[in-house]
Amino acid sequence: MRRYIHSKWAKTVAIAASPAVKPHIPSTRRLSRSTLKAMLEQYRMVYVKPDIGTFGNGVMRVEWREGGGEKPYAYHAGTAEMSFAGFDELYASLEAATRKRKYLVQKGIELLTYNGSRFDLRVMVQKSPQGRWETTGIIGRVAAPKKIVTNFHNGGTLKPVEALLGPYVSGERKQRYVRRLERLGLHVAQAMQRKYGGVKEIGVDVALDPALNPWILEVNTSPDPYIFRKLKNKAVYAKILRYARAHKR
Repeated sequence: MRRYIHSKWAKTVAIAASPAVKPHIPSTRRLSRSTLKAMLEQYRMVYVKPDIGTFGNGVMRVEWREGGGEKPYAYHAGTAEMSFAGFDELYASLEAATRKRKYLVQKGIELLTYNGSRFDLRVMVQKSPQGRWETTGIIGRVAAPKKIVTNFHNGGTLKPVEALLGPYVSGERKQRYVRRLERLGLHVAQAMQRKYGGVKEIGVDVALDPALNPWILEVNTSPDPYIFRKLKNKAVYAKILRYARAHKR
């Protein structure tokens, strides 16, 4: 049974089979000239990402600013932004950047911000040594200035989820919201296991939009446990590491 699944497309298909998870998946398609054009016309902003890749490398934010002057098309990669007069010019540049590798195009989610920088969340879900799925930790990832990805390995900053949610929800509502994220993580893990029985742990990347709707951006079947060292609550990291090591014996 496969434990590690590298294709983002394969993982998207697997979790979309769950009625509890599907409403939280942004529209995602394989990248082609026609799918990019259609999704830009529908959503105005999308993300283009490699089907196989880590740490946010190769991710691009693509926009069509209707009525946006002489160069209404643009994409943002790393800290660079390029603008184009027409769609064909934009797509030719993207083709050169992707080097014709397999890519996906995903509906863009306008992320909540912390001190002016976008953030998302990593939800860690693991099988306990007894074989029961548990959400063992949630941590926030704040993008570096002028960057579109939040990954720690791409310059992002790690923050407790409670601190990031503070400006948007408080008190008991905040606690209920965190529990909602924990349940969503469990649903994703169960959906992955139905398709890939060997999966032991996952990291679910979740974006929050201005209405606090959670959106699943990606599922990682080899999540980095060490980012949780940054939390003040050291018991969280200790548990995550204990569960991770239990499955490597």
